[in-house]
Amino acid sequence: MLIRIHHENPSHRQIKTVVECFRDGGIVIFPTDTVYALGGNIYKPRAIERVAQIKGIRKEKANFSFLCHDLSQLSDFTKPINNEVFKLMKSTLPGPFTYILNANNNVPKLFQSRKKTVGIRVPDNSIISEIIRELGNPITSTSIHDEDEIIEYTTDPELIHEKFSNRVDIVIDGGYGDNEPSTIIDCTGPEILIVREGKGKL
Repeated sequence: MLIRIHHENPSHRQIKTVVECFRDGGIVIFPTDTVYALGGNIYKPRAIERVAQIKGIRKEKANFSFLCHDLSQLSDFTKPINNEVFKLMKSTLPGPFTYILNANNNVPKLFQSRKKTVGIRVPDNSIISEIIRELGNPITSTSIHDEDEIIEYTTDPELIHEKFSNRVDIVIDGGYGDNEPSTIIDCTGPEILIVREGKGKL
């Protein structure tokens, strides 16, 4: 199903439709403040499995980020973080950054793996932000890559729908996406490291 949601003023009825899909363990493709992404409810093991299958990887090996509405749920999934990291996250989020943090015991349980780290993202996009807020918990997220060797990410939601409609439950059309991914910052060691330079500039 392709649902068009207006970026500036998302319709509550459409948001509820997507939230119900996530609650039922459905898979959704959605816009972020960077590229279009694919995700499911972190509390639905089958959803995590389906996302891994679509990406062609094993769930235990998956490096999916958690998309959060804000930083209030951080301690549910991460070990305590120091002041410097928290200040940096607060000053750059919501925004096009993914922070790799040390995971607490809840994360391996969700992925049924020995996962020691988790990527946290708070996207600056009113559609997905509103959906996560309404859902009440984070969703897993992984970007939609393009098979084309020149274009790394598909930006047109109609083309995304054409390609994925038989594998996902909903594709949200929130307008054209970006083709530059988030900047990845690793905060698991003694020093803060930029792992991938993306749209977010520090």
